[in-house]
Amino acid sequence: MKTQQREAASVTRTAAGADGRVRGFRGFLGRSGLLGALILLFAILAIVAPNFLSARNMFNVLRQVSFVGIIACGMTMALIGAEVDLSVGSVVALTSALLGVLCVKLGWPIIPAIVVCLVEATLVGLFAGFIRVRWDIPGLIVTIAMMLSLRGMAFVLTNAFPIPITNDAFGFLGGGYIVGIPFPAIVFLTTMALFGFISTRTVYGRSVYAVGGNSEATRLSGIPVTRVRITIFGTTGLLAAISGVLLTSRLSSGYAGVGVGWEFDTISAVIIGGTSLFGGEGSMFGTLLGVLFIGLLGNGMVLLGVNPYLQDVARGVIILAAVLLSAFQRPKASA
Repeated sequence: MKTQQREAASVTRTAAGADGRVRGFRGFLGRSGLLGALILLFAILAIVAPNFLSARNMFNVLRQVSFVGIIACGMTMALIGAEVDLSVGSVVALTSALLGVLCVKLGWPIIPAIVVCLVEATLVGLFAGFIRVRWDIPGLIVTIAMMLSLRGMAFVLTNAFPIPITNDAFGFLGGGYIVGIPFPAIVFLTTMALFGFISTRTVYGRSVYAVGGNSEATRLSGIPVTRVRITIFGTTGLLAAISGVLLTSRLSSGYAGVGVGWEFDTISAVIIGGTSLFGGEGSMFGTLLGVLFIGLLGNGMVLLGVNPYLQDVARGVIILAAVLLSAFQRPKASA
Protein backbone atom coordinates (compact mmCIF):
# COMPACT_ATOMS: atom_id res chain seq x y z
CA MET A 1 0.00 0.00 0.00
CA LYS A 2 2.79 2.43 0.88
CA THR A 3 4.52 1.58 -2.40
CA GLN A 4 1.31 2.42 -4.29
CA GLN A 5 1.02 5.71 -2.43
CA ARG A 6 4.61 6.65 -3.25
CA GLU A 7 4.12 5.75 -6.90
CA ALA A 8 0.88 7.73 -7.08
CA ALA A 9 2.50 10.73 -5.43
CA SER A 10 5.38 10.50 -7.92
CA VAL A 11 2.96 10.35 -10.83
CA THR A 12 1.05 13.34 -9.47
CA ARG A 13 4.22 15.42 -9.06
CA THR A 14 5.45 14.47 -12.52
CA ALA A 15 2.13 15.40 -14.12
CA ALA A 16 2.04 18.66 -12.24
CA GLY A 17 5.56 19.50 -13.35
CA ALA A 18 4.86 18.66 -16.99
CA ASP A 19 1.45 20.34 -17.25
CA GLY A 20 1.66 23.10 -14.67
CA ARG A 21 3.41 25.71 -16.81
CA VAL A 22 1.25 24.91 -19.86
CA ARG A 23 -1.97 25.14 -17.86
CA GLY A 24 -0.81 28.29 -16.13
CA PHE A 25 0.01 29.97 -19.44
CA ARG A 26 -3.26 28.81 -20.98
CA GLY A 27 -5.18 30.06 -17.97
CA PHE A 28 -3.39 33.42 -18.15
CA LEU A 29 -4.31 33.78 -21.82
CA GLY A 30 -7.93 32.87 -21.08
CA ARG A 31 -8.24 35.37 -18.23
CA SER A 32 -6.51 38.07 -20.28
CA GLY A 33 -8.95 37.49 -23.14
CA LEU A 34 -11.94 37.65 -20.80
CA LEU A 35 -10.62 40.82 -19.17
CA GLY A 36 -10.26 42.38 -22.62
CA ALA A 37 -13.79 41.30 -23.54
CA LEU A 38 -15.09 42.74 -20.26
CA ILE A 39 -13.40 46.09 -20.90
CA LEU A 40 -14.71 46.15 -24.48
CA LEU A 41 -18.25 45.33 -23.33
CA PHE A 42 -18.09 48.08 -20.71
CA ALA A 43 -16.89 50.62 -23.29
CA ILE A 44 -19.60 49.69 -25.81
CA LEU A 45 -22.39 49.87 -23.21
CA ALA A 46 -21.07 53.19 -21.93
CA ILE A 47 -21.60 54.57 -25.44
CA VAL A 48 -24.86 52.95 -26.54
CA ALA A 49 -26.81 52.14 -23.35
CA PRO A 50 -28.69 55.06 -21.76
CA ASN A 51 -27.80 55.80 -18.12
CA PHE A 52 -25.34 52.92 -18.05
CA LEU A 53 -22.60 55.00 -16.41
CA SER A 54 -24.87 56.55 -13.79
CA ALA A 55 -23.83 55.90 -10.20
CA ARG A 56 -27.24 54.40 -9.45
CA ASN A 57 -26.93 51.87 -12.26
CA MET A 58 -23.34 50.95 -11.37
CA PHE A 59 -24.30 50.30 -7.76
CA ASN A 60 -27.34 48.34 -8.92
CA VAL A 61 -25.16 46.11 -11.12
CA LEU A 62 -22.66 45.59 -8.31
CA ARG A 63 -25.42 44.62 -5.90
CA GLN A 64 -27.14 42.28 -8.34
CA VAL A 65 -24.01 40.37 -9.34
CA SER A 66 -23.12 39.91 -5.68
CA PHE A 67 -25.96 37.48 -4.98
CA VAL A 68 -24.90 35.10 -7.73
CA GLY A 69 -21.21 35.88 -7.21
CA ILE A 70 -21.20 34.62 -3.63
CA ILE A 71 -22.53 31.26 -4.77
CA ALA A 72 -20.11 31.26 -7.71
CA CYS A 73 -17.19 31.03 -5.27
CA GLY A 74 -18.45 27.66 -4.05
CA MET A 75 -19.41 26.54 -7.54
CA THR A 76 -15.87 27.27 -8.72
CA MET A 77 -14.51 24.92 -6.07
CA ALA A 78 -17.11 22.33 -7.09
CA LEU A 79 -16.21 22.41 -10.79
CA ILE A 80 -12.50 22.39 -10.01
CA GLY A 81 -13.17 19.24 -8.00
CA ALA A 82 -15.05 17.73 -11.00
CA GLU A 83 -18.41 18.11 -9.23
CA VAL A 84 -21.48 20.25 -9.86
CA ASP A 85 -24.31 21.42 -7.59
CA LEU A 86 -27.62 22.20 -9.29
CA SER A 87 -29.50 22.69 -6.02
CA VAL A 88 -28.10 26.13 -5.10
CA GLY A 89 -31.08 28.08 -6.45
CA SER A 90 -33.47 25.93 -4.44
CA VAL A 91 -31.29 26.32 -1.33
CA VAL A 92 -31.65 30.10 -1.76
CA ALA A 93 -35.44 29.68 -1.95
CA LEU A 94 -35.62 27.37 1.07
CA THR A 95 -33.42 29.73 3.08
CA SER A 96 -35.66 32.67 2.24
CA ALA A 97 -38.83 30.74 3.06
CA LEU A 98 -37.47 29.32 6.31
CA LEU A 99 -36.21 32.71 7.42
CA GLY A 100 -39.66 34.21 6.87
CA VAL A 101 -41.35 31.42 8.81
CA LEU A 102 -38.93 31.62 11.75
CA CYS A 103 -38.99 35.42 12.03
CA VAL A 104 -42.65 36.15 11.35
CA LYS A 105 -44.73 33.06 12.05
CA LEU A 106 -42.67 31.77 14.98
CA GLY A 107 -41.43 35.12 16.25
CA TRP A 108 -37.73 34.26 16.44
CA PRO A 109 -35.10 37.00 16.78
CA ILE A 110 -33.42 37.67 13.46
CA ILE A 111 -29.88 36.55 14.38
CA PRO A 112 -30.80 33.04 15.69
CA ALA A 113 -33.08 32.61 12.67
CA ILE A 114 -30.21 33.45 10.29
CA VAL A 115 -27.86 31.06 12.10
CA VAL A 116 -30.40 28.23 11.86
CA CYS A 117 -30.87 28.88 8.13
CA LEU A 118 -27.11 28.80 7.51
CA VAL A 119 -26.68 25.59 9.48
CA GLU A 120 -29.66 23.97 7.76
CA ALA A 121 -28.32 24.76 4.28
CA THR A 122 -24.84 23.51 5.17
CA LEU A 123 -26.29 20.24 6.47
CA VAL A 124 -28.35 19.88 3.29
CA GLY A 125 -25.19 20.27 1.24
CA LEU A 126 -23.26 17.80 3.37
CA PHE A 127 -26.13 15.33 3.04
CA ALA A 128 -26.04 15.65 -0.75
CA GLY A 129 -22.28 15.12 -0.67
CA PHE A 130 -22.66 12.06 1.55
CA ILE A 131 -25.17 10.48 -0.85
CA ARG A 132 -22.85 11.24 -3.75
CA VAL A 133 -19.83 9.49 -2.23
CA ARG A 134 -21.58 6.75 -0.24
CA TRP A 135 -23.33 5.23 -3.25
CA ASP A 136 -21.12 6.74 -5.97
CA ILE A 137 -24.04 8.57 -7.58
CA PRO A 138 -23.05 11.48 -9.86
CA GLY A 139 -23.43 14.81 -8.10
CA LEU A 140 -25.48 16.06 -11.06
CA ILE A 141 -28.21 13.48 -10.36
CA VAL A 142 -28.17 13.96 -6.59
CA THR A 143 -28.47 17.72 -6.79
CA ILE A 144 -31.22 17.62 -9.43
CA ALA A 145 -33.27 15.61 -6.95
CA MET A 146 -32.39 18.08 -4.19
CA MET A 147 -33.28 21.00 -6.47
CA LEU A 148 -36.82 19.70 -6.93
CA SER A 149 -37.44 18.63 -3.35
CA LEU A 150 -36.00 21.74 -1.68
CA ARG A 151 -38.01 24.07 -3.91
CA GLY A 152 -41.14 22.10 -3.08
CA MET A 153 -40.37 22.32 0.65
CA ALA A 154 -39.98 26.09 0.35
CA PHE A 155 -43.43 26.45 -1.23
CA VAL A 156 -44.95 24.19 1.41
CA LEU A 157 -43.49 26.32 4.20
CA THR A 158 -44.86 29.57 2.79
CA ASN A 159 -47.98 28.21 1.10
CA ALA A 160 -46.61 29.97 -2.02
CA PHE A 161 -47.13 33.43 -0.48
CA PRO A 162 -44.40 35.97 0.40
CA ILE A 163 -43.87 36.52 4.13
CA PRO A 164 -43.06 40.21 4.80
CA ILE A 165 -40.16 40.79 7.22
CA THR A 166 -40.12 44.28 8.74
CA ASN A 167 -36.82 44.80 10.52
CA ASP A 168 -34.62 47.83 9.80
CA ALA A 169 -31.42 46.17 10.99
CA PHE A 170 -32.12 43.13 8.83
CA GLY A 171 -32.94 45.36 5.86
CA PHE A 172 -29.43 46.79 6.00
CA LEU A 173 -27.92 43.43 4.97
CA GLY A 174 -29.43 43.56 1.51
CA GLY A 175 -30.00 47.28 1.01
CA GLY A 176 -27.40 49.08 3.11
CA TYR A 177 -24.10 50.73 2.21
CA ILE A 178 -20.68 50.93 3.85
CA VAL A 179 -18.53 53.86 2.68
CA GLY A 180 -20.76 54.09 -0.37
CA ILE A 181 -20.45 50.41 -1.36
CA PRO A 182 -23.50 48.11 -1.24
CA PHE A 183 -23.16 45.70 1.68
CA PRO A 184 -23.85 42.59 -0.48
CA ALA A 185 -20.95 43.65 -2.72
CA ILE A 186 -18.64 43.82 0.30
CA VAL A 187 -19.73 40.31 1.32
CA PHE A 188 -19.16 39.10 -2.25
CA LEU A 189 -15.67 40.58 -2.60
CA THR A 190 -14.69 39.34 0.87
CA THR A 191 -15.92 35.85 0.03
CA MET A 192 -14.06 35.93 -3.28
CA ALA A 193 -10.82 36.95 -1.55
CA LEU A 194 -11.26 34.28 1.12
CA PHE A 195 -11.84 31.49 -1.38
CA GLY A 196 -9.04 32.78 -3.55
CA PHE A 197 -6.74 32.27 -0.58
CA ILE A 198 -8.23 28.87 0.27
CA SER A 199 -7.94 27.58 -3.28
CA THR A 200 -4.30 28.61 -3.77
CA ARG A 201 -2.71 28.75 -0.33
CA THR A 202 -4.17 25.88 1.68
CA VAL A 203 -3.86 22.10 1.70
CA TYR A 204 -7.60 21.79 1.23
CA GLY A 205 -7.55 23.98 -1.87
CA ARG A 206 -4.73 21.99 -3.44
CA SER A 207 -6.62 18.80 -2.57
CA VAL A 208 -9.68 20.03 -4.48
CA TYR A 209 -7.52 20.61 -7.58
CA ALA A 210 -5.96 17.18 -7.16
CA VAL A 211 -9.32 15.44 -6.81
CA GLY A 212 -10.61 17.16 -9.93
CA GLY A 213 -7.47 16.33 -11.89
CA ASN A 214 -7.15 12.65 -10.98
CA SER A 215 -9.21 11.34 -8.09
CA GLU A 216 -7.70 7.84 -8.09
CA ALA A 217 -4.10 9.05 -7.95
CA THR A 218 -5.17 11.52 -5.26
CA ARG A 219 -6.72 8.73 -3.19
CA LEU A 220 -3.59 6.60 -3.50
CA SER A 221 -1.55 9.60 -2.37
CA GLY A 222 -3.37 9.52 0.95
CA ILE A 223 -5.67 12.51 0.40
CA PRO A 224 -9.20 11.88 1.78
CA VAL A 225 -11.11 12.20 -1.50
CA THR A 226 -14.43 11.34 0.13
CA ARG A 227 -14.10 14.08 2.74
CA VAL A 228 -13.06 16.64 0.14
CA ARG A 229 -16.08 15.88 -2.03
CA ILE A 230 -18.52 16.07 0.88
CA THR A 231 -17.17 19.41 2.05
CA ILE A 232 -17.45 20.81 -1.48
CA PHE A 233 -21.22 20.31 -1.37
CA GLY A 234 -21.41 21.63 2.19
CA THR A 235 -19.63 24.77 1.04
CA THR A 236 -21.98 25.42 -1.87
CA GLY A 237 -24.94 24.96 0.48
CA LEU A 238 -23.55 27.47 2.99
CA LEU A 239 -22.77 30.10 0.35
CA ALA A 240 -26.21 29.68 -1.24
CA ALA A 241 -27.76 30.27 2.18
CA ILE A 242 -25.69 33.43 2.71
CA SER A 243 -26.89 34.72 -0.65
CA GLY A 244 -30.45 33.74 0.29
CA VAL A 245 -30.28 35.75 3.52
CA LEU A 246 -28.99 38.83 1.68
CA LEU A 247 -31.64 38.51 -1.03
CA THR A 248 -34.41 38.07 1.55
CA SER A 249 -33.20 41.23 3.26
CA ARG A 250 -33.20 43.07 -0.07
CA LEU A 251 -36.79 42.00 -0.80
CA SER A 252 -37.91 42.44 2.84
CA SER A 253 -39.78 39.16 2.61
CA GLY A 254 -39.29 35.43 2.65
CA TYR A 255 -40.43 33.96 -0.64
CA ALA A 256 -40.11 30.49 -2.15
CA GLY A 257 -40.06 31.83 -5.71
CA VAL A 258 -36.61 33.42 -5.50
CA GLY A 259 -33.43 31.94 -6.96
CA VAL A 260 -35.10 30.35 -9.99
CA GLY A 261 -32.42 29.54 -12.56
CA TRP A 262 -29.59 30.75 -10.35
CA GLU A 263 -27.82 27.44 -10.62
CA PHE A 264 -27.43 28.02 -14.35
CA ASP A 265 -26.43 31.67 -13.94
CA THR A 266 -23.79 30.63 -11.44
CA ILE A 267 -22.38 27.83 -13.57
CA SER A 268 -22.40 30.13 -16.59
CA ALA A 269 -20.31 32.75 -14.81
CA VAL A 270 -17.85 30.14 -13.55
CA ILE A 271 -17.43 28.51 -16.98
CA ILE A 272 -17.05 31.86 -18.72
CA GLY A 273 -14.41 32.65 -16.09
CA GLY A 274 -12.30 29.79 -17.40
CA THR A 275 -12.98 27.00 -14.91
CA SER A 276 -12.85 23.67 -16.69
CA LEU A 277 -15.94 21.48 -16.85
CA PHE A 278 -13.62 18.48 -16.60
CA GLY A 279 -12.12 19.45 -13.23
CA GLY A 280 -8.68 20.33 -11.98
CA GLU A 281 -8.48 23.84 -13.46
CA GLY A 282 -9.92 27.23 -12.60
CA SER A 283 -9.42 30.37 -10.52
CA MET A 284 -11.42 32.76 -8.38
CA PHE A 285 -10.15 35.75 -10.36
CA GLY A 286 -11.51 34.19 -13.54
CA THR A 287 -14.84 33.64 -11.80
CA LEU A 288 -14.87 37.28 -10.69
CA LEU A 289 -14.45 38.34 -14.32
CA GLY A 290 -17.13 35.89 -15.43
CA VAL A 291 -19.62 37.19 -12.84
CA LEU A 292 -18.98 40.79 -13.87
CA PHE A 293 -19.26 39.93 -17.58
CA ILE A 294 -22.62 38.18 -17.13
CA GLY A 295 -23.89 41.01 -14.91
CA LEU A 296 -22.87 43.80 -17.28
CA LEU A 297 -24.23 41.95 -20.31
CA GLY A 298 -27.61 41.40 -18.65
CA ASN A 299 -27.81 44.98 -17.42
CA GLY A 300 -26.85 46.36 -20.82
CA MET A 301 -29.46 44.32 -22.65
CA VAL A 302 -32.14 45.50 -20.22
CA LEU A 303 -31.16 49.16 -20.67
CA LEU A 304 -31.20 48.72 -24.45
CA GLY A 305 -34.66 47.15 -24.32
CA VAL A 306 -33.59 43.84 -25.84
CA ASN A 307 -36.35 41.25 -26.01
CA PRO A 308 -36.08 38.98 -22.93
CA TYR A 309 -36.15 35.89 -25.12
CA LEU A 310 -33.28 37.23 -27.19
CA GLN A 311 -31.42 37.86 -23.95
CA ASP A 312 -31.70 34.15 -23.18
CA VAL A 313 -30.44 33.36 -26.67
CA ALA A 314 -27.41 35.63 -26.20
CA ARG A 315 -26.56 34.09 -22.83
CA GLY A 316 -26.90 30.60 -24.24
CA VAL A 317 -24.60 31.34 -27.17
CA ILE A 318 -21.95 32.81 -24.86
CA ILE A 319 -22.13 29.83 -22.51
CA LEU A 320 -21.86 27.38 -25.40
CA ALA A 321 -18.84 29.25 -26.74
CA ALA A 322 -17.18 29.10 -23.31
CA VAL A 323 -17.89 25.36 -23.00
CA LEU A 324 -16.48 24.66 -26.47
CA LEU A 325 -13.38 26.69 -25.65
CA SER A 326 -12.94 24.68 -22.46
CA ALA A 327 -13.29 21.43 -24.41
CA PHE A 328 -10.79 22.53 -27.08
CA GLN A 329 -8.25 23.52 -24.43
CA ARG A 330 -8.57 20.22 -22.57
CA PRO A 331 -5.30 18.26 -22.81
CA LYS A 332 -5.62 15.20 -25.01
CA ALA A 333 -5.22 11.86 -23.29
CA SER A 334 -2.03 10.13 -24.32
CA ALA A 335 -2.34 6.75 -25.96
